[in-house]
Amino acid sequence: MSTGVTVVTGGNRGIGAAIARRLVDAGHRVVVASRSGTGPDECALTGAVSMDVSSAVSIADGLSRIEETYGPIGVLIANAGITKDNLLMRMSDEEVDSVVQTNLSGSIRLCRGVARGMIRAKTGRIVLISSVVGLLGSAGQVNYAASKAGLVGVARSLARELGSRGITVNVVAPGFVETDMTAELEESRRDEILGAIPLGRYASADEVAAVVEFLVGPDAGYITGSVIPVDGGLGMGH
Repeated sequence: MSTGVTVVTGGNRGIGAAIARRLVDAGHRVVVASRSGTGPDECALTGAVSMDVSSAVSIADGLSRIEETYGPIGVLIANAGITKDNLLMRMSDEEVDSVVQTNLSGSIRLCRGVARGMIRAKTGRIVLISSVVGLLGSAGQVNYAASKAGLVGVARSLARELGSRGITVNVVAPGFVETDMTAELEESRRDEILGAIPLGRYASADEVAAVVEFLVGPDAGYITGSVIPVDGGLGMGH
């Protein structure tokens, strides 16, 4: 396990909170970065900082505060993201730009921000949280799908840049997960989604977190540039 700090963006709720809790339980020193500057309840975090991943300034400031307060960053989980769904013909420039800026550009800047320290340490783990939508596509989510698909190119390029320094970069692509967002779907839409999933159920956030825990642990030291779906078979290798 890395001796540095483990940073989880968007770690105050949903999948991010599950990742933060699981990594704390596994012995990581976890710092959550979120807009609110808070982490999940009843979780023994090392710390939490305020960060808006759509802002280059906020990312730089947040990473600097983490390193100054808690020490070098050994693991990055880039999880924070947003959706602004619409049919492309109705999608505004703001809906395109804000989603790409947050989900894709923000992740690139986070990776850039932690890479130098990991290179000095000659070790590190980076996991980018993508989505089955980025691989399979989804009507009404051109902006979101593009941003999540872009993470695959980021990870595989960085895996080639950083591999010789002992740094791994991988992608986890969840399918539909039981979160507050999916709970708000109409019953007919939930039934439609479940009908397309071979396992016939949504994932739990902890099932996604378990894959992340593996990728940042000692048994995954020879895995890099990989995309691991956690989607119940929905994407079928796309």
